[in-house]
Parts: sequence; structure tokens; C-alpha cells
Amino acid sequence: MTGRCTRRITLLVLLLAVGGAVVARLLSTKPAAAPSPSWPPFDPAPHTSSVVEPAVRPFTAAAPVEPEVPVKPATPARWVAPVDGQCPDGWPIKANDNSHIFHVPGGRFYARTVPERCYAAAADAVADGYRQAKA
Repeated sequence: MTGRCTRRITLLVLLLAVGGAVVARLLSTKPAAAPSPSWPPFDPAPHTSSVVEPAVRPFTAAAPVEPEVPVKPATPARWVAPVDGQCPDGWPIKANDNSHIFHVPGGRFYARTVPERCYAAAADAVADGYRQAKA
């Protein structure tokens, strides 16, 4: 056991010595001198005018900003979101997003269906990719 411990300590000392030598070497080398940039990078033309422009521009009144006019959609919405789990008046068709099936009033499962979308016409539901319930 002492031989194993001695080997580990020797290895640790050796690694520390190598690491110290590397750090000393890095610290002793001088970085290469970077070329000094010439500033300004272009040859400026001599000033021919004796007028000095002010650092701050004088205040000028800005043009009045017109209020934004809300943009109305070109076509009315095909569907509305249900209110408290029920379709609002005028939007009787109930559609389910998971199954992509819609239910019309008088259908077998119409009363049990919890809508995720409400449509006014079956054609609108079909245009959005839903199919009518078979029962």
C-alpha cells in the first residue's frame, strides 16, 4: 500500500512540475507586437471652410403623428371561440380540433360535444378541413 501511495505522490509532483514549467514559459514569452493601425484610415481633405457646425442641432417641431387606423380583416371570421363551453348564438356548429369532426344541431352527439370552435355554417367547417360527424 505504501508503494502505491508513493507512486501517486510522485506522479502528482511530476504533473505539478510540468504544469508549473508550462505556465512559466507562457508568462515569460512576450506577445508579438501588433501592427499599429494608422488612424484615420483615410487621408482627410484639409478643411477649407472656417465655419464650425454646432455639436447639437437646434430644435425643430416634428410633424404631427396621425393615429393608427385599425385594419379590418378583408373577410369575416369563419369561426369563433366558444364562451364557457357553449357556442354563441348564430354559431351553432360545434367542432373538435383533435378529431377534426364537426357536429350539427340535432346530431346524435351534439349535446355531449364540448366545442373548441364554433361555426355558423357547415361549409365553413369543411373549408377549414373538418368533416361532419357520421351519427
